[in-house]
Amino acid sequence: MRQPWLISIFAIVLFVKVQAALPAPTEISFECREGLIWIKATTLEPATPVNLLLDTGASVSVINTTAAKRLRLKFGHQIAVRGVETAQTGYALKPLNLKAEDFQLSSPALAVDLQTLSSSCAQPVDGLLGADFFRGRVVQIDFEANKLRIIPAQPDSKFADSLPLQLRPCGMRVPITVNGRKAQWVRLDTGCVSDLQWVTWDVQTRNCSRKTAIGLTETSIRQTETTVQIGSHQFQNVTTGLHDKAIFDGEAGLLGNGLLSRFSSITIDAKSDRLILKSRTEAQ
Repeated sequence: MRQPWLISIFAIVLFVKVQAALPAPTEISFECREGLIWIKATTLEPATPVNLLLDTGASVSVINTTAAKRLRLKFGHQIAVRGVETAQTGYALKPLNLKAEDFQLSSPALAVDLQTLSSSCAQPVDGLLGADFFRGRVVQIDFEANKLRIIPAQPDSKFADSLPLQLRPCGMRVPITVNGRKAQWVRLDTGCVSDLQWVTWDVQTRNCSRKTAIGLTETSIRQTETTVQIGSHQFQNVTTGLHDKAIFDGEAGLLGNGLLSRFSSITIDAKSDRLILKSRTEAQ
């Protein structure tokens, strides 16, 4: 007869081996500059460095038309692209091999003219890494360590501070509360440098347009200060841009990088449809 303690020891050893077999997260370094998240990437054949902005407000990853021409990429059919208070034409592209620190990134779906944005930055904007990069993944944006982590295992489902996350064809949205009103869905937009762009009128809940959406913006509009509740976190005196109509269908505005970067990290769990928040005080 086997001794119970032998079985217990075997179970403990097996558990340790399983735990040790779990792969470590993949880390990609980034820089926070001018209120935006910059990632250094490289194209193959030929090997060429490119500057990408991490833009969760863009429904797909895109490349600047000037960078596409520099890389001698062939433009395909035209595609309508909708931005913040703008509309323009993009061009379909064949898959492009793009890596950051040996990690395969999403291939830009199309070429879009980003020259206005690029000219306002200290370095060229060659493209945007959009919401398609996050689909089917758990990705943590660590604002303190300046690391983008692709996590192989799903975080603990009992994590106290998380929000519902909806991944729609045009982008990602989460619920927040502004000035004590009922919760509203806003776009999760690391490509928006401001704290919050808010639609003051009621926004109808409906599906977004099938047109490709680019959330990155530098619009100049009237502003006020609001109180914003994101999960259990409340922020006072939040600089907020005011809009009379919806920027994107079914959304009451843009939750920008100015407010998101006040957290130690945010984890976009596209597998479980939730956004996990870690405050600066929790990280200490």
